[in-house]
Amino acid sequence: MQSLGPLARELSAPYYEDALPSHDRFHAERVRDLSLHLADECDGAVDRAVLSAAAWLHDIGRPREAAGEIDDHVNWGAAEATSLLAGESVESDRIEAVEHAVRAHGVRSSSPAPATPEAKLLFDADKLEAIGAVGIVRMASILGERSALAEEAVGAIRLPDDDGTDNDGTDDGGLHMSHLRERAKRRRERLYTAPGRRLGRSRWQFLEDFLDQFARETAAAPQE
Repeated sequence: MQSLGPLARELSAPYYEDALPSHDRFHAERVRDLSLHLADECDGAVDRAVLSAAAWLHDIGRPREAAGEIDDHVNWGAAEATSLLAGESVESDRIEAVEHAVRAHGVRSSSPAPATPEAKLLFDADKLEAIGAVGIVRMASILGERSALAEEAVGAIRLPDDDGTDNDGTDDGGLHMSHLRERAKRRRERLYTAPGRRLGRSRWQFLEDFLDQFARETAAAPQE
């Protein structure tokens, strides 16, 4: 049988064909690479095959959620990953490990806390994608995607809060940089692993420097 990581990559590929840029297969690949990098710096045993498989599969439900076909890509994706791997006769304990990691990467109050090294590493790698330079680019992508789907101007779009509902606060930053700061801060504060927190601090500093520069560039011009 094909090894678990490459198998999951192959199984996940069709699900990302219609994915929007912020949650496409390149995001899944970055999360896979980053989670394995964090694993290299962790004490204790990590099942790298389970971690790799969970990273490839963690967002397979995103395109269906974006299309309005499902409400929660996390729970749907965890169930779908279980079905896919069972169909390939993967051992039940490894299926359960992948399923837990996928289900625990969510940030809603209904999402379980990561309880295994693999789930914690996947959670951290995914949340680090919301911080730093990658986080800024993905923020812009998410706003553009939502504005296109809603046929609204980017400035009229509100990002969803962590419970999945739309943010109804006010913001005059055009690209909603205050939302970026708060969303990134919440994710940084929830990181589970020591290497994840170290990288989170570095990426957070870059984000802060960017936001300071953004504020200077968008400051109101003096009246003539």
